[in-house]
Amino acid sequence: MSHPITGVLPVVHTPFLEDDSIDWDSLQRETDWAFEQGADGICTGMVSELLRLTASERLGLTARLGQLKSERGAFVAGIGAESTKQAVEFARHAEQSGADAVMAIPPISAALPDEQLLTYFTTIADEIALPLIVQDASSYVGRPIPFSVCVELLDRYGPDRILFKPEASPLGPNLSALRDATGNRARIFEGSGGISLVDSYRRGIAGTMPGMEFLPGIIALWRALERGDEEATYRLYLPICALVALQLQAGLDGFLAVEKYILHRQGLFTTDRRRPPYAWSLDDETRLEVDRLRHQLAAACESTISTP
Repeated sequence: MSHPITGVLPVVHTPFLEDDSIDWDSLQRETDWAFEQGADGICTGMVSELLRLTASERLGLTARLGQLKSERGAFVAGIGAESTKQAVEFARHAEQSGADAVMAIPPISAALPDEQLLTYFTTIADEIALPLIVQDASSYVGRPIPFSVCVELLDRYGPDRILFKPEASPLGPNLSALRDATGNRARIFEGSGGISLVDSYRRGIAGTMPGMEFLPGIIALWRALERGDEEATYRLYLPICALVALQLQAGLDGFLAVEKYILHRQGLFTTDRRRPPYAWSLDDETRLEVDRLRHQLAAACESTISTP
């Protein structure tokens, strides 16, 4: 049964054992925990370290998550690659593995002209029946996707087949520009980790794709936004912003280091190992600040739950 692509869809982090192999037991704990928190589904993406996995590991991760999602929510499989052939193979495998949608960044090793970008995405869309989320991850990798390409894709396939995750900076104005360029037809997701969630929600997003590390807070924030509770919204939002600001200081490495530190501390991951090489690691002072802010976020969640 297909599940709707909407709401809070956290990106799964790939756990590793000390020998650098994928820790499948930790992956199951992470997935079970996400659904227990109330997630509407799960995704794989950049912070799943997809670009650092071997081809067989990527296929294995997709297959395992297709099994683990069961009937609990949606599964969006990241399938972006450096060639159309690779992306199509990953997309077909995701469809066979029970994914509800796929998500693709463009190739990042070349500055592609618009017609090549369009061909890349249309080839993927033509090879599968699943919805395709077009991801612009240019705030930290690759180049921006022109709005003209997005509009053409939406015109060809419609809003049920083509969805969007725009992450080019500045996020808010670009999100609105995409919304307006498509005449409000585009179903848009944000992936700021939470730091732009409130602004993005007010611009009309269909959902958010954060990491797992602050998931209870993100879900509580999404629900506060949905019910129009302004006081709870900002009580939750401010510690989330402070936490994500710490991650942003080191880009993708910053997100991965904090994410895995937290999941290991929570007992979900056996280790906090990342797939090397990487350029930045947590120092003791950053860890202390992360822990202080996590306490603030937990208190905000608790007060939101206890407030009638």
